[in-house]
Amino acid sequence: MTREQLFENIRRKRSFLCVGLDTDLKKVPQFLVERAAKEEGFDPIFEFNKAIIDATAPYCIAYKPNLAFYEAHGVKGWIAFEQTVKYIREQYPDQFIIADAKRGDIGNTSKLYARTFFEEMDVDAVTVAPYMGEDSVTPFLGYEGKWVILLALTSNKGSQDFQFTQDAKGERLFEKVLTRSQQWADAGQMMYVVGATQGSSFADIRRLAPDHFLLVPGIGAQGGSLEEVCHYGWNDHCGLIVNSSRAIIYADSTERFSEVAGDKAREVQQQMAAILQQHA
Repeated sequence: MTREQLFENIRRKRSFLCVGLDTDLKKVPQFLVERAAKEEGFDPIFEFNKAIIDATAPYCIAYKPNLAFYEAHGVKGWIAFEQTVKYIREQYPDQFIIADAKRGDIGNTSKLYARTFFEEMDVDAVTVAPYMGEDSVTPFLGYEGKWVILLALTSNKGSQDFQFTQDAKGERLFEKVLTRSQQWADAGQMMYVVGATQGSSFADIRRLAPDHFLLVPGIGAQGGSLEEVCHYGWNDHCGLIVNSSRAIIYADSTERFSEVAGDKAREVQQQMAAILQQHA
């Protein structure tokens, strides 16, 4: 998916919402788990995802399965992940699919990670850790129409440990990541992860990366403010893909879980539609 196609989806659906598919069997409605124990071949992870996707697809432009929630179940989890991606591709081909895998290793290993996600799984984007430098990232950049989403400034408390450290010239580590990585790819192939809880730091991000899309986790359950993110992070093409996971997919634990998830996604979409209208 190109940058232009992504922006067109945002305009058409009046939304820049990404639904995070962080599917935890300890949190999904237990009747799904109980059914799996009784019915051979029933996969509660995929069935949960499928119901969430069907309910939220009208209101979002992207889905982000977090690989940890699938890898934790071994082969069964990988099959559920693969089925989920295939279902989105077949039923909702306009959706942008992000594998939240946070990969990043030496070149030969990164080549295999890139092949896994872009050739075998056919996702649109993969999150990549920049710590090992250029040769750990560039193997992901050899696929036309595919994206690298580089970790820049994350939403967790531990982001303070390294990402804000300064060199002798006062340049912070996350700023170095932004400036150096733009030598590897432009705004048509690279995005950055910036946590919603970072607030006014979005202004610093935009100063260094004015044209790039930002993947923004942390609204909803993590307490990030959509209004603050948009105030500091907006650009001429919206430039934001804002993720919400728990606040949408675990909003209800009854047999109405997907309906309630759809309602929550619609609420966020309506907020986003109003913000898009303000910037029209």
